[in-house]
Amino acid sequence: MTAQPRMHRHFEDELEKLRALLIRMGSLVDEQIELSARAVLEGDMEAARFVFKRETRVNEYDLMVDGLCQRILALTQPVAIDLRLLIAGMRIDGEFERIGDIAVNIAERAEKLSGDADLLKRVGLTEMLPAAHSMFRDAFDAFINNDSDLAKSIFERDDIVDDFARTAFDKLIDEMKRDPVQIEPAAHTMALLRHIERLADHATNIAEDVVFIVEAKMLKHNIPDSIAKQDRDQ
Repeated sequence: MTAQPRMHRHFEDELEKLRALLIRMGSLVDEQIELSARAVLEGDMEAARFVFKRETRVNEYDLMVDGLCQRILALTQPVAIDLRLLIAGMRIDGEFERIGDIAVNIAERAEKLSGDADLLKRVGLTEMLPAAHSMFRDAFDAFINNDSDLAKSIFERDDIVDDFARTAFDKLIDEMKRDPVQIEPAAHTMALLRHIERLADHATNIAEDVVFIVEAKMLKHNIPDSIAKQDRDQ
């Protein structure tokens, strides 16, 4: 008679372990973004080296989350919100891993752009990168707190980062036309724009996953509310 409650308790423990792993992984990724931003915007090479050194830790968390999700799927039959957490958890794990890679890509540009802080400021990188980082932090907070309203507030901010990127790109073209010496740093800065845009995109994906967990709405594929309601009522 006690087998089923004991199994249910084990299942709940596994889900809590999944959330805890994702929170630790997200915190690490957040630090990686902060360090990579400091590296490229302030020329802090020690911060860049720290990003490179800790990349393997992000990958280790990715493997742990993936293994735990596979174990839960193999040994249990989650439904409704538990199943949504498991599905979204696997997706969020992938987003975190990709953002960790982006942090490394940003840090790799730091040495090449050391001494070009004025250029980064002129084209708006000093505003764009913090804006994208803020999106990630809010998406992460929304996941931690199951806050779908905070998650939804992130969607329109992706357009703001895209606007930053377009404006910065035009300014970089002008910089290269004005002074050929700026061609090489401008090319590296254009690569940065793409990385930062992707950071904002991944933050938006995480926000969509939070809405999926909390409200059973798959915004990415425009699932009708009637289907979402059936899922919530299970």
